[in-house]
Amino acid sequence: MPRMVLTGNHAVSYAVKLARVQVIAIYPITPQTAIVEKLDEMIESGEFDADIIHVESEHSALAAAYGAAVGGARVFTATSSHGLLYMYEVLWWVAASRMPMVMVVVTRAIGPPWNIHTDHHDIMSMRDSGWLLAMAENNQEALDLTLLAYRVSEDPRVYLPVAVGLDGFILSHTAEPVDVPEQSIVDRFLPERRQPYTIEPGTDVSMGNIFSDEYFEELRMDMQKSMLEALNVIREAGREYGRLTGRSYEKLVDCYKCEDADYLFIGIGSWMGDAKIAAEKLREEGLKFGVARLRWIRPFPVDELLEAASGKKLLVVMDRSISMGHTGPLYADVSGATGSRVPVYGVVAGIGGVDVSYKDFVSIGKWAVERLEEEGVTHLPLTWYHNGVFNYMYPVKL
Repeated sequence: MPRMVLTGNHAVSYAVKLARVQVIAIYPITPQTAIVEKLDEMIESGEFDADIIHVESEHSALAAAYGAAVGGARVFTATSSHGLLYMYEVLWWVAASRMPMVMVVVTRAIGPPWNIHTDHHDIMSMRDSGWLLAMAENNQEALDLTLLAYRVSEDPRVYLPVAVGLDGFILSHTAEPVDVPEQSIVDRFLPERRQPYTIEPGTDVSMGNIFSDEYFEELRMDMQKSMLEALNVIREAGREYGRLTGRSYEKLVDCYKCEDADYLFIGIGSWMGDAKIAAEKLREEGLKFGVARLRWIRPFPVDELLEAASGKKLLVVMDRSISMGHTGPLYADVSGATGSRVPVYGVVAGIGGVDVSYKDFVSIGKWAVERLEEEGVTHLPLTWYHNGVFNYMYPVKL
């Protein structure tokens, strides 16, 4: 298994090549453009045999990928930020058509004003659309999760599209060593494409006609059943990937020192690496922190989260996005899953690429423990942390 120094974007490109994708629909947007540029180079040099469709917009990129997938091809596209918003109508068509597909979202703030740096508003906007959502912590996961996404999406128990997220610039443009599996290993892991139906000229299959209200509702709830079944599919596929590569993805929640922890940071993406460093620093000061990082946002791994949270004194949920007028979306998910079993604090930070280092996580951890011990507050739904200042921004403390 060769080890290469790759940016997160190029790690995704190699995964797409290894997955033997047949059709790639592309439109540039910072910071994902290097993914499709690299794929174009691979195809032009003869290193990779696939068709690239150059389109006029992101809406057309997903529509073209959708059309190729319906025709039987394994497809790929990528986007960020406003590009994802422009695709939003087609997201729902792909999912409700039960069409297997993989897209990578390189996370970027949404304007105005213009901002090319990372936060999670773009990918979190997909969470009700019927797409499975995964989020990488590092470049190795960017590659591995992309391959895993094809396996899960094309499983007959799922037949739903998957989006894999990675943080813009923090991962997309930063290079680190990545183990790239041999093609023979990926071929053993990823069978030939499977899909529920194919539309070809002359066939009597159509998609998108008017449904009765009852069938429409049944379709949506069948998607929900498949989303929940995907929990088992992800675990099975992650276990097999580990057997073949030595890197297991059986768990949807990556736990770091959770077992003996009194307190947990919970979150998604690359900044959870900083949270792990902070947990070590806080332990040196007598505060036993661990980190429960969600690899998958949808389906939401309630059972694994409850296992990680069992016996803990406090969960500190870190959101890099906010549902305006309420809380961070991860906080809403976590507090809804855990109920009154354990105190949960929600902290929003890092919006628009504002830097949050391990030192900030240390400060947040200390502040949270002090609030719990001194004030006895069991739930703080939304605190905005910015430049070392804690701003409570919710009408009720519980």
